[in-house]
Amino acid sequence: MEMVGQILLLILGFVALIKGADIFVDGSSSLAAIFKVPTVIIGLTIVALGTSAPELAVSTSAAIAGSNEIALSNVIGSNIFNLLMVLGVCAIIKPIPIDHTIKRRDYPFSIITTVLLFAALCIPMIGKVSLGSVKMADNVSLVSRPIGIVLLVVFIGYIAYLIYDAKKHPSKEEPTKVMTPLKSVIFIVLGIGLIVAGGHFVVESAKYIAAAFGMSETLIGLTVVALGTSLPELVTSIVASRKGENGLAVGNVVGSNIFNMLFILGVSSTIHPVAVNLASICDFIILIAVTVLCYIFAITKKINRIEGVVMVLLYVGTVVFAALR
Repeated sequence: MEMVGQILLLILGFVALIKGADIFVDGSSSLAAIFKVPTVIIGLTIVALGTSAPELAVSTSAAIAGSNEIALSNVIGSNIFNLLMVLGVCAIIKPIPIDHTIKRRDYPFSIITTVLLFAALCIPMIGKVSLGSVKMADNVSLVSRPIGIVLLVVFIGYIAYLIYDAKKHPSKEEPTKVMTPLKSVIFIVLGIGLIVAGGHFVVESAKYIAAAFGMSETLIGLTVVALGTSLPELVTSIVASRKGENGLAVGNVVGSNIFNMLFILGVSSTIHPVAVNLASICDFIILIAVTVLCYIFAITKKINRIEGVVMVLLYVGTVVFAALR
């Protein structure tokens, strides 16, 4: 009987996610039109913040509990999922044109911050770690409080620049549907609420169902939890893409990845330093490779269906690799 209840919760969670994303995209694009802000900026900020709420909740809760090794793997896993699965699935459904501003400013910024953080984590390993002498679960580095504070400062500077740039270059986009400011905000808040609640229901019920079928905790974390916390990005981007809001869809992915790397990891490591094991270093290398590959796809006019299929297959490969190692 309990299994039936969990399946119903899973279905309810997906319904809440889909409806919440629909409402959220309408409210966000309306707000962008009202304030003459490009939808790509809304995607990089409000939408990215809203869809990253599950990752923020998971990482900060773990940090407060002092067991925040999950914080880094959560961020890396979510960012890989966003790039390969979210953009990949959207491209399969409908080829995605990439906004020039994202290609010129935001995507390179995401690559640079990811590479610099990886370099900072590798410095303590120089001369101390021999690959043959450590196991995947052994801690080899640390995201310290000073690093966390630097991440937060960079994030604040990035958001401040986005606001400055948006005011300097008002949007010339023609709105498809404009609501009142109050109704737009209500739609955004209600959409976020449904997205977060739906994501919670999906993660918790899927974890129960997976455990009932004998899946290990590690495999559940790598698949169910990673998928569950990234479902808001996936659903929101698909809905935005289908509505023709490509700036919102791609901005959501790039913005969420920047938000995850700078703000979520920054908050988590400021609360409690995050231990980094060898497995996370390997995952970081995969994330950098994936980020660069997707950028190569993005610098053409659009990410096409074939590239989308390649991205989805690569994600399946990374999950299989992580489960087998």
